[in-house]
Amino acid sequence: MSAKRILFIDDEEDIKTLARFCIELESDWQLITASSGAEGIAIAETEQPDAILLDVMMPELDGLQTLEKLQLNPKTKKIPTIFITAKAQASDRRRFYAAGAKGVINKPFDSLTLASQIAGFLAW
Repeated sequence: MSAKRILFIDDEEDIKTLARFCIELESDWQLITASSGAEGIAIAETEQPDAILLDVMMPELDGLQTLEKLQLNPKTKKIPTIFITAKAQASDRRRFYAAGAKGVINKPFDSLTLASQIAGFLAW
């Protein structure tokens, strides 16, 4: 897997720490993190990551609202986004894909295959 930069937007520090460990263990990707939808949007504009991992349930801007704002922004609309969530029933998944998500990863995620799952959704 070639070096990529992934932005992970999640309000839970322990989840971001675990994801960083998993991704760096399995790939040579760089993980950039944000703790809120608004912070993530600002980072996405300036850093232009190769992909975004996005938590669904966050205070203020939730994942769907964050994705909508990313897609309306000319600087971020083409960045592929994967939802990472504990809320992944079939009806939720349909909403996520209809909103433009490239994939959905369940929490708790498999720490040994997180990077492979991301790569699979994005055909890297």
